[in-house]
Parts: sequence; C-alpha cells; structure tokens
Amino acid sequence: MKRIMQAALLVLCGLGLLHVSLCTDLCLRYVKEGMRPLLIASGIVLLILGVAGAVRDRVRDHPGEDQGQGKEQGHEHGHGHDHSALPRVAWLLLLPALSLLCYAPPALGAYTASRQPAKPVTHTQDFDPLPRTSPLPMTLSDFTSRVRQDRRQAIRGRGIRLVGFVTPGGRDGGWDLTRIILNCCAADAQSVKVRVYGGPALPANTWVAVTGTWHPGGELGTASAPVALDARTVTKVARPSNGYQDALPLG
Repeated sequence: MKRIMQAALLVLCGLGLLHVSLCTDLCLRYVKEGMRPLLIASGIVLLILGVAGAVRDRVRDHPGEDQGQGKEQGHEHGHGHDHSALPRVAWLLLLPALSLLCYAPPALGAYTASRQPAKPVTHTQDFDPLPRTSPLPMTLSDFTSRVRQDRRQAIRGRGIRLVGFVTPGGRDGGWDLTRIILNCCAADAQSVKVRVYGGPALPANTWVAVTGTWHPGGELGTASAPVALDARTVTKVARPSNGYQDALPLG
C-alpha cells in the first residue's frame, strides 16, 4: 500500500467518525452520549492527519528541485527498494471506514441480552415511600431492588409501568423486558431484565411499555422472589433517547 492510500484511509476513517457522531446519532448505538465530543474530536484529528499526509507526500514526490530529486534517486539506488510501501494488512482499515460511512451495525439488543446474565442488584438498605401514582412508573433496576430487598413489600398489589425491549426465550411462556446499560461503550454493556407473563408475543427488540403487577413467588423482599411481572397491557413505544440507560423514558 502506497502512503497516499494510507492518507486516504485516515481521511475515510475521520469522515466515518464525523458522520456517525456529528451528522447523525448513530454513535449512540455504541457509546454513551458523553462520549460524542471525543468521537468528533477524533474524527477531526484523523481528517487533519490524512490531509496533512497527502500534502506532505505530494511535496515529497514533486520537490521542484534537482537536488531533492537527486537525493531521492540516490536513496532508491542505495537501498534497492521503496520504503513508501506499507504492509498489506493495512488494507483492513478500509473495512471499518466503509462500515461507518455506508452501513452502521445495529444497536445492541435482544441478541446481546439473551447471551449474558442480568446485571447484579445493587444492595439498598432504605427505600423511600412509593408515590400513589397508578400505574407507577419505575426503572427495571428499581423494580428489581424492590422485589428482592424491600422488606416492607411496598410493591405488593401495586400497578407498575416498565419500559424496555422484548427479549424472547424460556419455556415458561414468558419473555424478558430488557434494558442494556453502557458504562462507557458497547464493550462493557450489561443488561437488566424483568420476566413478563402474559401479553402478546411480540418480535425481539420491540420497545414496549408494560403495565401489570408483581408475579407472586417466593417471599417478596428476599432473594427468593422472582423479578417478574404479570402483564395487564403491553403497548408498543418508540425507542427512548436514553435507551442505553436504565432510567425513566425521556421524550
């Protein structure tokens, strides 16, 4: 690979990063919102490096002076090969560059969640009283903590509203309502799941709002209680803008 192609690949990578982070929201499929400025800066740096490399090589190839040409010819005759070539493996850079520009991989979803265990529950000692709202909007993590740790059993009989995407699976006739959480990027993704019984069988990765009540089993407020919901209604919703957070949905 000639050095001019190296510069072209740097430019393509830079344009790809700017495309997914500055021109669209595609970067939010793979990183948290707070990482967007760093991606934009990286794209600009790669673009500048690629353009600077192309300009440098053009000047080097056309110095406009006999002295410079003589030095270059003497260098080639002295060593018998051209140092401007790069390893063929460098062509592999073309794949991610074109991917960012032409086909961005889909967001993490049911495929990832079905192949990893649920995120461990954070230990909570004290729980605030629940509002009287019905159905009560909750995050999947809050619901899990209440089921497994709230000795007051405040959610018993309460109407609950949860939002996540569908992860099919299991032989008990249920499916998992899921959220994927990113601490930084897709590489450290963790999933939070609530088992849902009842409602229509919707395709994987469908975002839904589920209202229902806790599915009885074990002793509520202890580790024996199932993190599950008996669904009363299951309604399709748009993917929230904070889809990679286990938070109440934003508009």
